[in-house]
Amino acid sequence: MTDKNKIDIKFTTTSGNNLALTFVPGVFTPNTTTNLLIDGVKSKITEPVTLLDLGCGTGVVGVALHIHALVKSPVYASDLSEPGVVCSRINFERYNCDADVRVGSLFQPWSGNKFDVIVDDISGIAQSVAEVSPWFPGVPCDTGADGVDLVVNIISNAKNHLNEGGCLFFPVLSLSNVDKIIEAAQKNFFKVELVGRQDWPLPKELHEHLPLLRKLSQEGSIKLQEKFGMVLCYTEVYCASSPIV
Repeated sequence: MTDKNKIDIKFTTTSGNNLALTFVPGVFTPNTTTNLLIDGVKSKITEPVTLLDLGCGTGVVGVALHIHALVKSPVYASDLSEPGVVCSRINFERYNCDADVRVGSLFQPWSGNKFDVIVDDISGIAQSVAEVSPWFPGVPCDTGADGVDLVVNIISNAKNHLNEGGCLFFPVLSLSNVDKIIEAAQKNFFKVELVGRQDWPLPKELHEHLPLLRKLSQEGSIKLQEKFGMVLCYTEVYCASSPIV
């Protein structure tokens, strides 16, 4: 990654923090789900914790929680994308946040490590939707036909990386098989709690792909709502705790 590729972007959290972040094409851009994850953690955590951010991208989740004094040093973070890891390291340094950032898929970089809180910010929409969406230019998205492969893998393996009393935060987007993800969480954790939700209109870039989306919805691969002439989607964030072992 050269300096020519780097640009500064602005991201505002719901609590009003205006974050300047180094970004390069091919790294996932912070969005509504990012804010829901940050707010979900803030709603459940009241003191500093050891934090792992899976799919860290720009490092924005760790930076925001560091600013709110909710993470012990260092922040642990990883991403499949080497440019994402480089961006995260730059952004953590910018905000004077000590961090251990590694390249790798899912929990692969963290064999033998345990954390108080794991935040899953890895792609979770049906792969065929991701391929026609504006969200993943050059970003890997091997999520499977109904978008659950990566998040279910994380849910199933999180208990091996949680300290006693720890918890996993994960997002569920209606452009995936929501029921299958929640079912996986309930099979692996005694407590699965909804901590955030936001409805949002289908981006205009996807309207031309409505036949595909309707087909996926009929098959149960995604959940699509159409009412009052609008196509609506939603994002939910859950906190899973008390692993079933």
